[in-house]
Amino acid sequence: MIFETIETKRLVLRKLTDEVYRYLLHNCTDSEIMKHLGIKTAEELANEKEKIKQSYTSYGKTLLLFQLVDKETNTVIGWCGYHTWYTKHFRAEIGYVLSEEQFKNKGLMTEALKRIIEYGFNNMNLNRIEAFVGKDNTPSLKLMENFGFNQEGVLKEHYNNNGVLEDSLLFALLKSEYQF
Repeated sequence: MIFETIETKRLVLRKLTDEVYRYLLHNCTDSEIMKHLGIKTAEELANEKEKIKQSYTSYGKTLLLFQLVDKETNTVIGWCGYHTWYTKHFRAEIGYVLSEEQFKNKGLMTEALKRIIEYGFNNMNLNRIEAFVGKDNTPSLKLMENFGFNQEGVLKEHYNNNGVLEDSLLFALLKSEYQF
């Protein structure tokens, strides 16, 4: 399978769409799916297969994710992208995860996020990028500040974190505000 990619200094950002997920589900073995998606356990695989079966795309809303692949080790270390993309309204919610502890606090998410934000504005025709961040998530709050996101509000008891409903801070970045 050939993936569209974006390269940064230390990462390959490998594009995953709903179509790619469906292709993997219908044409690959479990071990191939795990390898392509960087999944490590049978439980994670089962969860991912259920999401794929239910489809990531629904009326007027879709997703576009990029796997973060470390160039040095060719290991999937996380993802970054748009998991709630309202195509009709030119806006999407950005999300990101570094799943490998040894890659955290090295500036890799900053490196990836710069390219993903630019991709959103330049290739997806986004006018607005939104982010929901926990008030105690210092690394994400720093990313929001560094990229010029503006805090627009607080969503009370918005996020379930292990059975505890937590507030989310709502941030947004408009294309007209972003410095390329």
